[in-house]
Amino acid sequence: MFPTLSDLVPWLPPLDTHSVLVALGVGAAGAVFVVEKRRRGVRDHRIAYLVLGALVGAAVLSRLGTWAQHLDPSQNLSLVDQLLRGNASMLSALVGAWLGVHVAKRLCRYPGRSGDLFAPAVALAMAIGRVGCLLTEQPGTPTGTSWGIVLDADAAARTGSPAGVALHPSFVYEIAFHLAAFAVLWFWLRHRPIAAGETLTLYIAAYAVFRFAVEFVRGNEVAWMGLTRPQLFLLVTIPLLAARMIWMLRTGRFRADDDAVNERRVRDEQHA
Repeated sequence: MFPTLSDLVPWLPPLDTHSVLVALGVGAAGAVFVVEKRRRGVRDHRIAYLVLGALVGAAVLSRLGTWAQHLDPSQNLSLVDQLLRGNASMLSALVGAWLGVHVAKRLCRYPGRSGDLFAPAVALAMAIGRVGCLLTEQPGTPTGTSWGIVLDADAAARTGSPAGVALHPSFVYEIAFHLAAFAVLWFWLRHRPIAAGETLTLYIAAYAVFRFAVEFVRGNEVAWMGLTRPQLFLLVTIPLLAARMIWMLRTGRFRADDDAVNERRVRDEQHA
């Protein structure tokens, strides 16, 4: 485990590894967002407020999502301590970003859909951010074989994992998923005749299903009926996402109209 950059590379400054990787992910996402915004011809200056809303919402709710972990309130951190140094949740961050964008839209009266701008950016940010998790957090459950990540006594004590046992590299699985999702979004889906904003829905739905499955080897605490807290949350959200997508397909709203397709084709030709 490498909690600071100097643990990873001795000549680097002793900065928090996870925080640095998250910052790099946000920076990379910003670059992708700008490229896609230009390709789609989005010139409304209010888009900056949506980005700000996403960042603030993700930062706040990522911490609040792990706040009330114990039924006994005295075992939880105070609200201020939780916001400053509490554990963060990627699922809560995604929900917070979504809420932050919608609040920003209402405040600045932004009229359009913005999911297509965020989808590839979020996928790339998640892939890079999970590298930070891989380097600093508990890898996963035992593989039952000699294959996997094996921690020494110090690293095992730091992460609460068993020492000398091969563990599932669950964050490697997530990194691979998000990189694959970014590739699909960037090189294929964003050029398909899909209704505005729906590429983000597809990405979130795919990640929800994947995350539910990978939780079985993540090593998170079981909360109820053999399921972790993220899985219990996803048991509610996955059916909602599925119902929305089915409704969009049945009502013919999932496919972009001909004018939107032609406009997108012209923009792609201009950027070719």
